[in-house]
Amino acid sequence: MIQRIEAELKEAMRARDELRLATLRLTLAALRAAEKELQRPLKEDEELQVLQRERKRRAESATAFRDAGREEQAEREEAELRVLEELLPAPLSEEELERVVDDAIAETGATSLGDLGRVMADVMPQVAGRADGSVVSQLVREKLA
Repeated sequence: MIQRIEAELKEAMRARDELRLATLRLTLAALRAAEKELQRPLKEDEELQVLQRERKRRAESATAFRDAGREEQAEREEAELRVLEELLPAPLSEEELERVVDDAIAETGATSLGDLGRVMADVMPQVAGRADGSVVSQLVREKLA
């Protein structure tokens, strides 16, 4: 992921795309900070976690700016969010997510909401970076209810 971002960073420099350049630099800095914190190269799922965290920050910032009446800053955050989403894997469709959840419920033998944790532990690694945890949790709850 870091090599991909570095390559895209060079392309953004050549294209003089300031927004993309700034977003990629911040993302690369977040990835490098996570590496430094762990004192080792990041695994793929850890890279996805960092990217998801950055995506969530941008979405929350855009909402906060919009609520405060600062439309220009909200639009910039949303533009950065779009750049980040290009780096993340394609999100799962509703049908694909339901299939993964159904398989996990069958695999774990879950029958009630008390089994929520076991099902989530099985589902989340499979959908990492491709589905929001709160959406997955809601779907699992509906299926177990």
